[in-house]
Amino acid sequence: MTLTAAPGAGERTTRKDSPGAAPRTRRSGRLRRIGLPYLLLLPALILELLVHLVPMVIGIVVSFKELTQFHIRAWDAAPWAGLDNYALAVDFHAPVGEALLNSFLTTCLFTLLSVGSCWLLGVAAAVFLQEDFRGRGFLRTVFLVPYALPVYAAVITWAFMFQRDNGLINHVLHDRLGLTDSPPFWLIGDNSFVTLLVVSVWKGWPFAFLIIMAGLQNIPREIYEAAALDGAGTWQQIRRITLPSLRPVNQVLVLVLFLWTFNDFNTPFVLFGRAAPEAADLISLHIHQSSFQTWNFGAGSAMSVLLLLFLLVVTGGYLWLTSRGRQATDA
Repeated sequence: MTLTAAPGAGERTTRKDSPGAAPRTRRSGRLRRIGLPYLLLLPALILELLVHLVPMVIGIVVSFKELTQFHIRAWDAAPWAGLDNYALAVDFHAPVGEALLNSFLTTCLFTLLSVGSCWLLGVAAAVFLQEDFRGRGFLRTVFLVPYALPVYAAVITWAFMFQRDNGLINHVLHDRLGLTDSPPFWLIGDNSFVTLLVVSVWKGWPFAFLIIMAGLQNIPREIYEAAALDGAGTWQQIRRITLPSLRPVNQVLVLVLFLWTFNDFNTPFVLFGRAAPEAADLISLHIHQSSFQTWNFGAGSAMSVLLLLFLLVVTGGYLWLTSRGRQATDA
């Protein structure tokens, strides 16, 4: 019988602490920790590339092509137009450029009124619901209902309500209250702008309410109590405490609302169909009409690129101004 001696302590130590084993283990663990987040983000990055970046690049290429209904079957073989599509879009003395300019100005006015109204209603509702009273939770739930509803279902309901002959709005204003001589048209003519604004504010202000309500949770109640002891009224507390404390939240909120509203396509499309009235001709729907009704995809793509550049410039300028404001406040 042959006995094998167990390895000595020195041999075990030598194998355990062999040169390079520990560094390799630490290096592999470090690589695993660094690479795991990127590996988890890879599916989202691939989807972002396929859904946004690739169509964006194709749209930029199409904007330099003379892509009409005659070349739609083989769009990559369409002749190059150079900057002709951009020249057509910015020629404000020509019908195409003039219509685009009017649509742009209408969109700017619509965005200004919609974002301002959404922010004002959101601040008022959030400040009101900061106080503890019976039924506060129920009101919070009710206020968030428009934000939770599907956009198409909500806007279709509003379109029925704004019908001239059998809509709820005219039934109340004309039939019940007698405020108008005849039932007005809400989905055509100048009133269409008011209709679009009402639906947009109804749909967007709960988001502002939700964000501002979350921001108010970070303001200590002791500050309000100290201000009340010093004799500050409700309006002074809002102006001196609430609004300055909400400045970082408001900066992000206003930017998000601006981008959402300026690019809004679903609301006017569902309300008015493919051809919106001139008073409610938002630029997103105008570009859709230029592309899919006139079949001039090159000009429509050029308008989209110009819109993208405008939004990038406005966003960059806004972020620069707000960052300078924060630096001045910190200094």
